[in-house]
Amino acid sequence: MDEKTWDQIYSKKKEGLKPFTFDQEVATVFQNMIERSVPGYEMCLQMIALISKTFLQPRERVYDLGCSLGAGLIAVSKGLKGAPIELIGVDNSPSMLEKCRANLKTHKLTGITLIETDIETIKLKPCSAVILNFTLQFLSPEKRNQLIEKIYRALLPEGILILSEKVAFSNSETSDILSTLHEKFKVAHGYSQLEISQKRTALEKVLIPETEKIHLERLSEAGFKQCVPWFQCFNFASYLAIKTP
Repeated sequence: MDEKTWDQIYSKKKEGLKPFTFDQEVATVFQNMIERSVPGYEMCLQMIALISKTFLQPRERVYDLGCSLGAGLIAVSKGLKGAPIELIGVDNSPSMLEKCRANLKTHKLTGITLIETDIETIKLKPCSAVILNFTLQFLSPEKRNQLIEKIYRALLPEGILILSEKVAFSNSETSDILSTLHEKFKVAHGYSQLEISQKRTALEKVLIPETEKIHLERLSEAGFKQCVPWFQCFNFASYLAIKTP
C-alpha cells in the first residue's frame, strides 16, 4: 500500500479539528482506515457473503445504504457467486462513490446501480435485503427509527436487514474494558495516541453509538419479529433482522 492510501489524516497535530466527514481525503484512505479501526471488519464481510448465499436468490433486489467503497455490494456478489441480482448502492458522498465505482471495476462487477443521495430520503423499491454496514451510527438518533421503519416496509416477506454498528454499553466496566481493547487494536495496527485522540475528537457528535438493547427494541418496534445478534468483536456488533409473515 502506497503512502497515498495509508491513513495518516490525523498523524500531525491539527488546530481547530473539524468534524469528521466522508470527503475526498477520507475516501482516498478509507479502505486502510476501516481495516485498522474496526476489529473483525474482514470477517464481517465474509459472513455477509455467507448470509447472502443462505437467504438470497438470483434476480432479487438488494440495497446497500451508505455503501461507501462498495465492500457490502462485493460481499453479496461473492455470496451469490456472480448470479444475476439487482444490486443498488446508495451514498451521499461523491468522493466515496467515485472510489466505489473503481472498486467494482477492479472486481469486474457490472450492472450495479450507484445512487448519490441521502439514505433518509431515498424511496426504496420492494427488495429482499438491505445492508446497513456501520451507517446508522452516523445518522442523528431521531432519524434512525424512521429509516428502519422505511426499510421494514420495503422488504418483501422473508426479506432481511443486515445491520452492523459500533455499540455502546450501559455497564461502565464493560464499556471501559472494550474501549481499552479497541484502542489497543488501533495501536497494534499502527495508529499513534495522537491519531487516536484527534480522530476521537473529530467523531464526537458525528458517530453516536447506541446499546444493543436500543437497536433490538428499534428493530422490534419497526415490525421485525426475528432479530439475531450474529457477530461481535469488542464494541462492534452485527445483527440479522428477518421480516417474517
